[in-house]
Amino acid sequence: MAESTSQLDQLKRFTVVVADTGDFESMKKYQPRDATTNPSLILAAASKPEYVHLVDKAVTDRKASGLTGAKQIEDIIDHVLVNFGMEILKIVPGRVSTETDARLSFDMAGTVAKARQLIGLYEKNGLARERILIKIASTWEGIRAAELLEREGIHCNLTLLFSFPQAIACAEAKVTLISPFVGRILDWYKAAMKRDYSPTEDPGVQSVTAIFHYYKKFGYKTEIMGASFRNKGEITELAGCDLLTISPSLLGELADSTDLLPKKLDASSSKSIAGDKISLDEKTFRLQLNDDAMATEKTSEGIRKFSADIVKLEQLIASKLK
Repeated sequence: MAESTSQLDQLKRFTVVVADTGDFESMKKYQPRDATTNPSLILAAASKPEYVHLVDKAVTDRKASGLTGAKQIEDIIDHVLVNFGMEILKIVPGRVSTETDARLSFDMAGTVAKARQLIGLYEKNGLARERILIKIASTWEGIRAAELLEREGIHCNLTLLFSFPQAIACAEAKVTLISPFVGRILDWYKAAMKRDYSPTEDPGVQSVTAIFHYYKKFGYKTEIMGASFRNKGEITELAGCDLLTISPSLLGELADSTDLLPKKLDASSSKSIAGDKISLDEKTFRLQLNDDAMATEKTSEGIRKFSADIVKLEQLIASKLK
């Protein structure tokens, strides 16, 4: 039996809804608690007339920084990311996720330095670090960087996560939040197996479900935020997950439907899930990740794509400096 309330409002009863966009109007329309960005979303937004002022402000403010060349462009991009984040935090009541440079994905020290720099800029502008999540790729080096940052009170969102070993390592490192990429897992299996999947058999949905029950069974505090959705069915199958970050188009589909949306993930049933607690050292982590062709390929691909969009953003900034 259908309810009179939208599926989006039903979902908000048991899952924190997060906007996966750099578009401010979408956030105002759908009223998520948090918002996430990434280099691709920022690049897309920075190219739109309504947001170019945030880029231009960073260029104008930092032209006289004393930095030159690549260092100057890097500094301006940091300010662009924070400018977007500050505007987002005027709209959402919760947190914004700001991503580190994907080219630092295998550089623990570089990731730590970049996270401190970004948090420092937010705090300089009067925003508490509790409202910021630093997004870091779920490589071994990224997880170790996040472990250190969490001890400093810098909260992290471990992104580009496609496998159980990555999820376990993040939980053991006590990171604040992970973002398993549901849709990209589905993409890989559809291409590899040459078949479609229903929402209930969707391998991305199954991956997040397994992580959810493992975390709840063993009492991990790390939050799980399903991400990268390809269809509404993936979202409804994960209703009850801690958080779900959703694109404007799929938020719109949920808002337009009044079909009943039952809770699918419930921590009360996690204790009965079979399986022992797992501990991973670096060698085991790398071997298990290597043995998972999908996770290895999608993590690498994601790092390459986000790195490419950072380069494009650098080119955009360079053109404005001429």
